[in-house]
Parts: sequence; C-alpha cells; structure tokens
Amino acid sequence: MSTICAISTAPGTGGIAVIRISGKEAFALTDQIFQPNKQAIPVKKQLAYTLSYGKIYKGDELLDEVVAAVFRAPNSFTGEDTVEITCHGSTYIQQEILRLLVEKGCTLARPGEFTQRAFLNRKMDLSQAEAVADVIASSSAAAHRLAMNQMRGGFSHELMLLRTQLVDFVSLIELELDFGEEDVEFADRSRLSALASQIETVLIRLVESFKVGNVIKNGIPVVIVGETNAGKSTLLNHLLNEEKAIVSDIHGTTRDAIEDIINIQGMMFRFIDTAGIRDTSDAIENLGIERTFQKIDQAAIVIWMIDTTHYSKEIEFIADQIIPRTQSKKLLIVINKIDKLTPEEQAVLDEEFLPYVPSERIYLSAKYKTNTDMLEKALLKAADLPEINGQDVIVSNLRHYEALSYALEAIRRAAKGLQTGLPSDFISQDIRECMHYLGEITGEITTDEVLGNIFGRFCIGK
Repeated sequence: MSTICAISTAPGTGGIAVIRISGKEAFALTDQIFQPNKQAIPVKKQLAYTLSYGKIYKGDELLDEVVAAVFRAPNSFTGEDTVEITCHGSTYIQQEILRLLVEKGCTLARPGEFTQRAFLNRKMDLSQAEAVADVIASSSAAAHRLAMNQMRGGFSHELMLLRTQLVDFVSLIELELDFGEEDVEFADRSRLSALASQIETVLIRLVESFKVGNVIKNGIPVVIVGETNAGKSTLLNHLLNEEKAIVSDIHGTTRDAIEDIINIQGMMFRFIDTAGIRDTSDAIENLGIERTFQKIDQAAIVIWMIDTTHYSKEIEFIADQIIPRTQSKKLLIVINKIDKLTPEEQAVLDEEFLPYVPSERIYLSAKYKTNTDMLEKALLKAADLPEINGQDVIVSNLRHYEALSYALEAIRRAAKGLQTGLPSDFISQDIRECMHYLGEITGEITTDEVLGNIFGRFCIGK
C-alpha cells in the first residue's frame, strides 16, 4: 500500500491543524520535510507515542514550527507507522505541508481511507469502523453513547457470541450429514430447536432495537400542524433560535415543509413546520396541505397549534383531519397567543370553543416565549425513550438492521425445519445463510463495492 496523507482537522482556519501520514514510508517521508530542534532526534528514531518539536521549511523559507507525534505499527489507529504533524491552523500552511509531502512521494488519502486501513489491518471490524463516522457525527449525548459502545466492540461482541452458537449448530448438523448412511444423530432435535429459539430471541431484540436506535441517531420526528397563522413558524424559529421560517400575518405563507434538528436536554428532535390546514381553492397551497398530511404520517409526535385570538369555523374540519391520523402517535395540543387572552377569556375558550379537543393542553405564547419550557418538558415525556447506558447494544445503522432482518428470517426457517422434520442439509443451508448475514455486518464477508460505499461517506482525514 502507498503512504497516504491528509488534513485530519476540520476544513478552514483555526488555532491548530493536524496532518496525518500513514504507511510504510511515513517516518522517512516526514523526515524529508521536518527538521527537529537541536536536542531532538529524527522521526524514524523517535520512540512510539512521543512528540518532537521542530520546523518545516519550504526551500530556504521557514514555513512553520510544528510538533510531530509518532505511532509505530501495529499499535496505531491504522495499524501502520503513522505520524501526526500539528501545525498552525492557516489554510496556506496546511496546504503547503500537504504539497511538500506529495512531492516527496505521499498520496492524498481518499475519504475514510485511514479508517478503511484500520479495518483491513484488523484493528477493528466493519461495524466498529462504521461507528467511527457515527461518533464524529453524533450531536446528542444518547447518540454519542450508542456510537462509542459500538466503536468499542459492544455490538461486535454480541454478534460474535451469536456466530459461535451458529458454528456449533451447523457443525452438529453437518456431522450428521457426513455419517448419514450410518443413521447417527449427534444432537437431538429438541436441543437444536432450543438453540434456534435462543438465537431467534437475540436477533428479534436487536432488530426491534433499531426503532430506538434510529430515533436517537437521526432525531425524533416532530411535526407542527394547525390552521394558517396559528404561530407554527414562530414556534419553530424560537425553538431553533433563528429565523428559519418566514413569519407573516398573511394566511398561507408556509407552503412547504421546513425541517431542522433541535437538541433538548441531550435528545434530538427533528422538527417539521408545515403548511397551515384550511379549506382553500389555491392549487399550490393545497399541495402544501397534502404534504402536511404526509408529514403527520411520518412523525412520531404531532404538535397541533391552535390560535386563541379567533375562533375559526374550520377548526372542526381541522380536528377531523388531524385526530384520526394521530391515533398511534403522541399528540400535543398547544394553545398559542395566550398573551392576548385574559384568564376569563381563556376559560370561555375552554368551555365553548374547544369541546372536541383533548383536554391535556399546553398554553403558551410563541411570540414572547411564554411557557415554551412546558412544551419542551412535554416533548421529552412524549419521546418516551428508554434509559440508555454505555453497555446497551442498540442497532442504529440501516445496513446492520437489514442484515439482521435477513438473518432473523433464516434462523426462523431453520427452526421451522427442525419442527417439521426437514432434511438436515436444508437446515444447514439456512444456518449458513444466517451466519453469512451476520458476517456481512462485521466485515468477515464483504466486497470492494460495499467497502467503497461505506468508507466513501467518511470525511477525508478519517
């Protein structure tokens, strides 16, 4: 393999930047551009996990004063000899150091190539390698815990235990096939059925955990619906703390869904502001309203905002559109613009105007941010996610979910075959298929196309 290099810190100007070099020639190539101070030694003679202070020259011109960190194979992230040069964060300095390394024989790293080499050098399996990207992308405490657990091998350990059981399973089945003519049975079917049931239970738990894992990773989808000018966009802007959506007194301003992620006490919510629901002849607005209904179907939590300042005859029509669509979802009723109501007027509203709206309501003023903290508490309660600790194995990767689903189908076929007396060779095939899909997750079974698709989504330098 060639020796590769890349900037591993975020693009742009900063206090410092880190340039990573990995490969057999990492030390020799670094020594060609790096001059240690008088007391230091060349990089190739440095001990592992030590730092050396020195200078990098561009011809006779001093480019920068840097620090070189040395990691020796196989005890490095990639499993190869690695140097990390910490320089000042000027984009000019970063690019010039890269240019010097390329001139000496380095190759610019592709996206995710450092992590791919770590996988190829067996420093981690494929599921752990994918978790590296999830750790970088994690934007909440829960998502970080899931990614760290996977990167440290929690998920891999669970799969290893399953594969060990499957290997024992298929060994007993195939041993019988080898001695089929002698009518020898090496394991009774009841024992094998119990083992298949045990494996199926674990796979079901992992597959079902994807519902929670996907929500933690990508955010709980929350759609804000209601009539026009109810204050939906104002609420979204307040929660985001920016002017994301246009706010206007003109009815029907929002005609398409606007989405963004909000972190509330360490939990990610994916908010969707939608077109106001009303009976209109405007074709474009009707398209927006139709998309509103589609977003309701996709959401886990629905916030129905109601304007207190006027009673619309269409509110019953709106209720008929929203309530049937939210039977299997969490519905939060938000009464907005309470800054314009007296307590007496609010009581009248409760008694006369909203008899068909669920009684649990949150009264707030999106404009003045009154009681929005109550809405945040209600959202956290409605999310109803289980407590996640660092040891929980929860699937959050779609590729893993699909492979586990196929593995579950295979083990179920094997279990059914045991119950119905299916010949051993068919049962063996189902067990091997189950092992195949688990192997796809960890990378024991893979293709260049799969690897390219996975690591191509990484950032350059990782």
